[in-house]
Amino acid sequence: MKKSIAVLGMGRFGQFLTDELCKKGADVLIVDDDEETIRRFSGAVSCAIKADLCDPEAIRSVGLADVDLAVVSMGSSLESSIMCVMVAKELGVPYVIAKAASLRMGDILQRVGADEIIYPEKESAEMTARRVMSSDFIEFFNLGSDLCVFSMRPKKEWIGKTLRELKLRDRYKLNIVAMRENGVTSATMDPDQPLDANAELFAIAHQSDLDMIQH
Repeated sequence: MKKSIAVLGMGRFGQFLTDELCKKGADVLIVDDDEETIRRFSGAVSCAIKADLCDPEAIRSVGLADVDLAVVSMGSSLESSIMCVMVAKELGVPYVIAKAASLRMGDILQRVGADEIIYPEKESAEMTARRVMSSDFIEFFNLGSDLCVFSMRPKKEWIGKTLRELKLRDRYKLNIVAMRENGVTSATMDPDQPLDANAELFAIAHQSDLDMIQH
């Protein structure tokens, strides 16, 4: 069964998000007050509605009660974001994610009912900083609550040693969950197999512990 998702606000973030959700086969409802944007996406989504997202009655009329999740993606408009979060929760939307431009805005949106706050610019900056500071990191994803998952090449001093020898969990609080070698990814790793320089390690760790890996 397809997941039904509403995207409220079709700025750049909302548009990118809608594109990705459609690629993944979601049932997407989009709402925005820009007629041209609504027309442009109408052929790709399940439902595209032009509405004033500052007007609670207009928001109530778009069918949010039928969605599994709503993303309030304006970010720069606090009034519209507050209204969308409040109405979505009043209508019984199980999970509401709200984009915020600042920590203060995020705190307000959480207080009025948002289940999760995202800071796209902040998260993008953090991921870029990690990659710039460490040539070992390949991909980095923030899971929230200080937890992250990432892939990396073995550090120079790890090459030729086994996972058992390295004791990465004890030394770095790093949990290796999978490894990719020669195009093959496996979650069952031989702890006594020496690491190759071209191996790709998939790991979970707390962001606060990553400095230990980078030094």
